[in-house]
Amino acid sequence: MKKFFLCSVILLLLTACGAKKTTTTKHSKTTKEKLAIVFKKYEHTPYRYGGTDSRGFDCSGFVQRAYLEAFNTHIPRTTRQLISTGEKVVKNNYQIGDLLFFKPSKKYYHVGIYSGNNTFIHSASSSGVTKTNLNNPYWKKYYLRARRILNAR
Repeated sequence: MKKFFLCSVILLLLTACGAKKTTTTKHSKTTKEKLAIVFKKYEHTPYRYGGTDSRGFDCSGFVQRAYLEAFNTHIPRTTRQLISTGEKVVKNNYQIGDLLFFKPSKKYYHVGIYSGNNTFIHSASSSGVTKTNLNNPYWKKYYLRARRILNAR
């Protein structure tokens, strides 16, 4: 009788442990959270003309990498290609993830990603990957246009 009781208790314990399942719900990250993760990963990475990785980024190299890592989205490599990708966005009607374009010289364009609260993330030649306020006089002066790639498909 003791053996039967002992076997029953052991069997009960084993099935009780096996039957207990933990259910976890996956928290789907927002666009802002995904972008913040990529920004933190590469913040202060130096500017490098033609750069596309953690050794250094140019502006479009950073944008391309950020879109791939944050949104699993392949986008064109150069600013000249990006400037006609997606949909037009009316100035100051930006959504997080929109591309912002600037023309600081006759020869070059610059691109960054709108990150909310009137800021954008980009790889600047002076400071590498950084976050900048759109009210910064330099960037405000050279603002050109915005394009939406996310949700534009």
